[in-house]
Amino acid sequence: MVQIRVLVLAASLSLVSAWVPSFRRSLAPSSTTARRMAIDYNDPIVGEEFNKVQPMAFEDVEQELREKGIPVPPTMNEMEIKLMLVEMRLRLSGKLAGQTEKKRPAKFSSKFEEAMWTKPMFKEFYDELKQKGDHNAQNVVAEYLNDKTLALQRYGKDYKAVIRRAEAALTAAPPVNSPTLKFSGFPANMGESGCKMTLEALGTIVGFECHVSEDLPILTGTVTFDDIESAKKAVAQYNGMDMGMGTKLEIASV
Repeated sequence: MVQIRVLVLAASLSLVSAWVPSFRRSLAPSSTTARRMAIDYNDPIVGEEFNKVQPMAFEDVEQELREKGIPVPPTMNEMEIKLMLVEMRLRLSGKLAGQTEKKRPAKFSSKFEEAMWTKPMFKEFYDELKQKGDHNAQNVVAEYLNDKTLALQRYGKDYKAVIRRAEAALTAAPPVNSPTLKFSGFPANMGESGCKMTLEALGTIVGFECHVSEDLPILTGTVTFDDIESAKKAVAQYNGMDMGMGTKLEIASV
């Protein structure tokens, strides 16, 4: 049934792509240098994301786009705008075809790089600035991460609002949107069974994968709880926990 549903959805998206006009330029502020990005409507990843967006109310779709600074053209119909949201989500998550997934470095070269890997809300904020093409704000935020005192001296007045949002994003709890979480940082000597038992104390687990990192003596993997509330408890209890030896536990929604 799942395979049939995916095939039907892929076929539907193929039909949509036949008549949907290009909206690539809508994903960035008006600019002659804006990059034109492509999206493959037959890609199963696109179909999966569309399945999440399709039942959303039009007002919610429009709001999410505007929160990322993306204007909604009045000439577009509801389906086109929903597909715009699909592309935006996939682009920001790095899941579009042709986007290679970056490997997390074993050691961070700067505080900014560390925040981009360990603070999902900060990364979302920075990617939003990047999407808008606001290079000045990007530079201010990066400098603020690496040297807060100097950045405040230089930009504290003119970029006060940007710095305030950056600080809020750094301290914000990561959102939990599904019962599936990815984790990294449990000590390798816990073993798979010990790690699973630790997480099972927070709720029933229906899926679990775990392996030892190639770079550090830590466990990384994914866990799926029976309900989203258990996932929220896991993030609240363990995300950011100091595991010693300069390692902090990271656990966030997939």
